[in-house]
Amino acid sequence: MSTPLLQTTDLQLAFGAVVVADHINFSLARGERLAVIGQNGAGKTTFINICTGLIRPQGGSVHFDGEDVTRLSPRVIASRGMVRSFQLPQLFSEHTVRDCVRLAAAGKSGRLGLWTPLAQAVSKDAVDSVLEMVGLAARGDALSAALPEGQRKLLDIAMALVLEPKLLILDEPTSGVSTDEKHGLMATIMRALDAQKVTAIFVEHDVDIVSQYATRVAAWIAGRIAADGTPEQVLADLEVRKNVIGE
Repeated sequence: MSTPLLQTTDLQLAFGAVVVADHINFSLARGERLAVIGQNGAGKTTFINICTGLIRPQGGSVHFDGEDVTRLSPRVIASRGMVRSFQLPQLFSEHTVRDCVRLAAAGKSGRLGLWTPLAQAVSKDAVDSVLEMVGLAARGDALSAALPEGQRKLLDIAMALVLEPKLLILDEPTSGVSTDEKHGLMATIMRALDAQKVTAIFVEHDVDIVSQYATRVAAWIAGRIAADGTPEQVLADLEVRKNVIGE
C-alpha cells in the first residue's frame, strides 16, 4: 500500500470552549480531487491552516509526502510541494499577468536578485506553458488588476502551478464568480491539474460543483469529519443534508 500524500493523525485544536479540530484522522491519496464542504465555522479552513503551517495544532501531527511537517513554516511547507490558492486572489496588481507568474516562479527558484532582470530569472517557456494551461496565454501583457474575477482566480492558480506543487489546496475557487462562469472555471482548473498531475483539495459550497468535479468529499461539522466518501455517498448522508446542505 502506497504512502498517503497527506496524512493527519489525531489533530486537536480548540479556541476556548470552541473545538475546531476534534481528533481528526485523515489521509489523502495521490491523484485525488477532494472537495471539503461544511457550514462556516465547521473547521474547514482551520484544518487547511493547520496542514499548511499557518496554525499549529494543540495535539496530533501532519505528514506530507512521508515527512512530518507539523511544525514547519508555511514557506517551507510550500517548498516541499503543498501549495495554497486563497479565496481572494493574491496577485501583484501593478504587474502584468506574465510578470505575476514570473515573480511567483522567481520566488521559488531564488534566482531573482538586484542585478538579475525578472525576464532572465525565469524560463519563458515555463511561464508561457502555465498560462496556456489556464487559458490566459492571450492576456499575458494585460495588467492583473484589469482582469475580471474569473481570470484573476485563474492567474492565482497559474502562480501556484508554476511552483510545480504535488498538492494544490484551493480555497473556494468559484467564490465571487458568476453562476454562468463557474463550471467553465472549474473545468479549466481540472484540466490544468491533470496536465501537471497535481493532487487537489478544494473548499466549495456549490453542491453542483462538488458533485461534478470531486472524486471524494469530506464534510465537516463542528470540528470533525462527519462523512467521507464519494460525492454520491456524502451528499446523500442525512446528517450532511441537514447540517451542511441545509435541507
